[in-house]
Parts: sequence; C-alpha cells; structure tokens
Amino acid sequence: VSRQAYAGLLWTKQFYHYVVRDWLTGDGVGRPAPPARADGRNADWGHLYSRDIISMPDKWEYPWFAAWDLAFQMLPMARVDPAFAKGQLALLLREWYMHPNGQIPAYEFNFGDVNPPVHAWAAWRVYEIDAHKTGEPDIGFLAGVFQKLLLNFTWWVNRKDAEGQGIFSGGFLGLDNISVFDRSHDLPVGGQLQQADGTGWMALYCAKMMRMAIELALQSGPNQPAYEDMASKFLEHLVQIIHAINTHGGTGLWDEEDGFYYDQVLHGDEVTPLKVRSLVGLIPLAGAEIVREVNLERLPGFAKRFRWFLENQPELAQHVVREDAEPARYLISAVPPRHLARILGRLLDEGEFLSPYGIRSMSKHHAEDPFVFHAGGTEYTARYTPGESTSGMFGGNSNWRGPVWFPLNHLLVETLEFYHHFYGAVLRFRYPAGEGGEHLGLGDIATAIRGRLASIFRRCPETGRRPFADPHPHWDSDDNRDLLLFHEYFDAETGRGLGAGHQTGWTALVAMHLEHLARG
Repeated sequence: VSRQAYAGLLWTKQFYHYVVRDWLTGDGVGRPAPPARADGRNADWGHLYSRDIISMPDKWEYPWFAAWDLAFQMLPMARVDPAFAKGQLALLLREWYMHPNGQIPAYEFNFGDVNPPVHAWAAWRVYEIDAHKTGEPDIGFLAGVFQKLLLNFTWWVNRKDAEGQGIFSGGFLGLDNISVFDRSHDLPVGGQLQQADGTGWMALYCAKMMRMAIELALQSGPNQPAYEDMASKFLEHLVQIIHAINTHGGTGLWDEEDGFYYDQVLHGDEVTPLKVRSLVGLIPLAGAEIVREVNLERLPGFAKRFRWFLENQPELAQHVVREDAEPARYLISAVPPRHLARILGRLLDEGEFLSPYGIRSMSKHHAEDPFVFHAGGTEYTARYTPGESTSGMFGGNSNWRGPVWFPLNHLLVETLEFYHHFYGAVLRFRYPAGEGGEHLGLGDIATAIRGRLASIFRRCPETGRRPFADPHPHWDSDDNRDLLLFHEYFDAETGRGLGAGHQTGWTALVAMHLEHLARG
C-alpha cells in the first residue's frame, strides 16, 4: 500500500504553465482575450507567472496546484524526495506566486480564495522529516520560508481579524460546504462571522512560527537576537489568540453547555452560535506548542521576555501550563486543560466523530438531530451524511458533512501525539468513549486511530476485500485485487472510496500511518 501511495504521489508531478497577464489580455498569437476577462477571475493576480513542475492533487481531474493540498502532500513526499518537498513549499512563497500583499495563491479556479494557513506547519514538519532522514538540518530552507511566511502572516492578521481582537474569519477555508450556509458569501442575516476553524488555524500558524523562530535562533549564530525577538512576538500573539478564542465576550467561541467550539454570527451586540459539531470545532486542538527550559537557557533574550510575560501578564499567562518536572516545559495550547477532556470526549465517541475508518468531518449526532437555522424566510440545514452529498446545496457537493478526509485526520492524529508528549501517561481517556472503552493514553489512542485509517486499504478478514473498493466486483479479480486507488475522501460508515478515484494527493498520507504502525 505504501509503495503505491508514494508512486501515485510521484506520478502527480506535472509541468504547470499559466501566465495570468497573458490569459487576461491575450498572448498575441490567437484571438484577443474577451474584454470581460479583464475584470473577472484572477484579474488582480497579473503578477503570477507559473512555469514549473508542481505536485498536483491529481493531474487528470485536477491538473492544477491547490495550496493547502500541496502542503499536506509534501509530508509523505519528504519521505521519498525531501529536496522536491522543500522546493515546492518554497515555490508558492516566491514573488512570482505570492501576491504583493502577502496572500498565497489558492488554486487556479480562483487564486484569491482563502485556503487554511497550513504552510508554516507543513514547512516545519518537512524540515523535521528531512533532518531525520539526512541527519543534517536545512537551516537555509527554514530561514527562507520563515521570512516569506512573515509576509503571509501579516496578510492574515490585517485581512481576517476584522476587529483586531484575535478572532478570525476567512470564509470557507477549504471546508467549503461544512457549515449551514456558504461561509464565502455575505451572511443571510448580515453581521460578521467569527470562525472557530479560522481562529484555530491562526493559533497553529503562530505556534509553528514561534517554533521555527526558536530553532533559527538556536542555529543562527550572530542572527540569534533577531530570531529571539520573533519568537517573543509569536509567543505573545499565540497567547492573545488563545485568550480570545476562550474568553472574548465572556467565553470566546467556546460553548460551555456543549463542551465544543462553534462559529458565531456577530450582529451588533448580539452573538448567535452556529451549533454544528464538525471539524471546525476540533481544529483549535492543533493550535499548541511546547517551550522547553533547556532552550530558554540557550536563548537569554527570549527567556527574559518569556519570564517577564509570565510574571506581568497574568490574564494571558493563565494559558501557559507548566509541567512539574525538571527541566521544566511549558505547554501553550488553544484548548486549555479544563476544555480538553470535554472536546476529546466528543472526538473519541463513536456516536459522534469516531468512525470505524477514522475521524468524521461532522458528528454523527447530526444524523438524527440536524442543525437548523432560519434566516430571511429560508431554512438552512446541516445534516450528517457519511458519503456523497444528498443535498443540492453547494452544487450538490456537500462532502465535508460526514466523510473521512485524510488531511485533517492526519493533523488530529499528530495533535493527539503532541499532547501525549507533554502529558504522558497522566492523561488517559476511554477509547472509544463510553462505559465499554479502555482507558488509554493519547499516544495509544493516536495509534488506534491510525489503525482505523489504515484499515480503509487493508483486506477485511471476513470478506477479503479492501473497504475502499467495496462493493465493486471489479476489484475481486486476480489482476486487480492488489491495485489500489487513493480516493479524495471516504464513506465514514463503510470506508468506501469517494470523490476523485484516481487522485492520490493528500491521501498519500496513509503511507506515513502504515509505516508508523509497522514500526510498532
């Protein structure tokens, strides 16, 4: 399975040539471009000049790059071709791709759409994978992407934190059909949308920029003070976002009754939570980082500001958890300890997010109890659908309302392992949640979820079939039974492959889970 996943990922490399200025005005060879094109799609991306080999989601159905797809694809790519993986992440930050205002182009359909800001996380993970593989950290790569990511981070802060309060919007953020209505358009009730996923993504962005700055300070010699300053900047920004998501306006985006983070509609002084239990409310889990005392000892400037912050900003410092051990470690997480158990209780509940094949994109709770929202005489509904969309909304493409998607499953599995590294065996949960579950640490739980994801491609002992291919008899023949397809997403109840069947893309992440399981 792993070998075919890597082969599919390598196969999706493609030469991509798109000169936006020529597309807008005509290339002087054929007919001139229609006048309407000058004010249409991508009209404000005239600087973009693409003539590169790029990793595509799929070079048949999706023969163009997608920024957040590419970020996830580069993790397994780094296992087989780390130089290409690093080059791809750096490429989208170059001046002929990144907009002068700092925005990273999303995808050909509309470069100006907003994808989740996962580039910093992916760059850090590829840096780690490459260093482990080669034994030599590529500080030049890390420094290069860090400088460009500063521009993109500033774009996010200026454009998507409308009130300057640390609560972010962003639109559909890749999960274009997960909400009760289209988050890319004006709200049907007016007002402003405050997004749990947008805010969680920005906490993750800050956390990884802080981690990169610390690494660069440790490795950079005479430039150490400048990177220490940046580590301090992202520390404070991270804690401010954490404070906002948990306390702004009283409880931030946290719902104490449900124990979950929700998007909210802000209309004047009135706040309306959109109580859809989905991946949107799980993403804040990923916004976390650990500061180690051993690094503080080597970074006197950062250490001085870190300790001043803890002593003089008690309202914010409450979000920093100190481990009772020597040398000390400090956990900074968007989900504080008092919320962690409640949100993981839903994540690990087979009646909510935990599917036989991974983590559902929407809680199964909404199968019997859909969320309904009334606005302007129209009823908007979000209902759990484990497979292909049954709704005509979003062009009949509401495929984030239940299926299992590998990218966010991968991120959440890594996040559970991250918390395990800090809390260790002290923190245990029933897995699955409920009376029948076994008390396990988060590391063991992460491994168990990896097993559920891997089972999509493994033969079922009872039927001899791989769930992704069921119930197609085509896959039963001797010629085809060991040929695999890495679909776009998967039915949360059966594991059946859905969407683009010939796409490897980010589903190649399964190779990393299989290898982890093989190592034991």
